[in-house]
Amino acid sequence: MKLYQIDAFTDTLFGGNPACVVPLTVWPADELLLRITQENAVAETAFFIDRGDHFLLRWFTPEIEMDLCGHATLAAAHAIITILNYPTDKIIFRTLSGELIVTAKKGIYTLDFPSRKPAPAVLPELISQSLGIQPKEVLKARDYVLVYESEADVRNITLNRQLFDQVNLDPGGVVVTAKGDHCDFVSRFFTPQALILEDPVTGSAHCSLIPFWAERLNKKEMQAQQLSARLGKLFCIDQGDRVLISGTARTYSIGEILM
Repeated sequence: MKLYQIDAFTDTLFGGNPACVVPLTVWPADELLLRITQENAVAETAFFIDRGDHFLLRWFTPEIEMDLCGHATLAAAHAIITILNYPTDKIIFRTLSGELIVTAKKGIYTLDFPSRKPAPAVLPELISQSLGIQPKEVLKARDYVLVYESEADVRNITLNRQLFDQVNLDPGGVVVTAKGDHCDFVSRFFTPQALILEDPVTGSAHCSLIPFWAERLNKKEMQAQQLSARLGKLFCIDQGDRVLISGTARTYSIGEILM
C-alpha cells in the first residue's frame, strides 16, 4: 500500500495537522484499517478508493472510525491532486457524512462541509472540573463548544487529564474558542481518552465554530487560527446549511506499507 503523510492547514512543514493518506482498491477488514492507523500514530488516517467520477473516503483515529474529519479530507485531496496527478480541480468524496466536495485553486483547498450549528447546553461536571479556566458560554453540536472571554484564556487553558479522560464523548471532543486578537476567532480542540489529547487543527470542529462566530460577529467570511503548538490557519465562509473551510497543505513523506 502507498502511504502519504501530509501536513494540513499550513503552508510550512511541521505546522498544521499531520494526516496519513492511504489509497486502496478494496476495503480490507476494519480491524486492519484501525491497526494501520495505530501504527501511523497520527491523529487521523484517511483511506480512499477511486471510483472514477468520485472517491470513497473513510477516516480513522487510532481508536475509532470517525464520521467527519476536515484535515484528513484536505490531506487526501492534496495527495490525489499533487502526488497522484488527478486531472481535475474538483474532487467528490462519498463518506459517512454524505457527499463532500473539495475544490483546489492555486494550492488552496476548499472543503464544502455540513454546518453543525451548536445549541446551548449544560457542561458535564467532569469536564467542568477538568478545566483550569471556566467558560462563559457552553454549547454543543457533535462537540462541546466552550466560549471564552479572550484569546489569552484559550491559549492558557489547561486540563486535568485524569478527570478529562473519564468523559465519554464517542465520537466528539471539546473545542474552546474566543474572539481572536489578530484574526476573527481562535480555538483549541481536546479529545478525552485519545492517544493525542490536543488535536493540532480540527476542520470538523469548524462546522460548529463557523455558524456560531458568523452570527456572533455578523460576518460571513472569517479567518481563524487553531492555537496548538503546530498552529493551523483556516479561511471560513458561512453558507447557511453548509460551511466552506479553506487551507493549504504540504507533503511531508511518501512511502509504502509492507504487509
